[in-house]
Amino acid sequence: MGEDPRVLIVDDEQRFRSTMARLLSARGVEAKTAGSGMEALEIMKQESFDVAIVDVKMPEMNGIDLLREMKKIDRAVEVIIMTAYASVDTAKAILERGAYDYMLKPYAVDELVEKIGAAYDRKQARLRLTGDGKRDDHGERL
Repeated sequence: MGEDPRVLIVDDEQRFRSTMARLLSARGVEAKTAGSGMEALEIMKQESFDVAIVDVKMPEMNGIDLLREMKKIDRAVEVIIMTAYASVDTAKAILERGAYDYMLKPYAVDELVEKIGAAYDRKQARLRLTGDGKRDDHGERL
């Protein structure tokens, strides 16, 4: 990881969000939080992020739907979905919709920091290759 990645944490549990933001910040990751999918989308319209950490189970808008909407705003953002309810179908849906990866709850913070670093590095490599990192659904540069 070169520079510190900018991360958006999206989870409906306030305690989880604030704890995760504090833990990531202590490890050199700049983190901002949102309590819902709609709040996350509003924040993304104003600010850019390298990586989003998104809970799959949230009221109003689940993490998979949020992933789709985030990619409409910024196709270059890398999204890591968190779930306590793993299934092959869920994992497949998450990856097919453009997520970088998914993680099972609970997980070690160091493991999350490693995934954030890998996602950030992938985004930076894509930016170097394409000039903007943004591609359409067929892989064509926008």
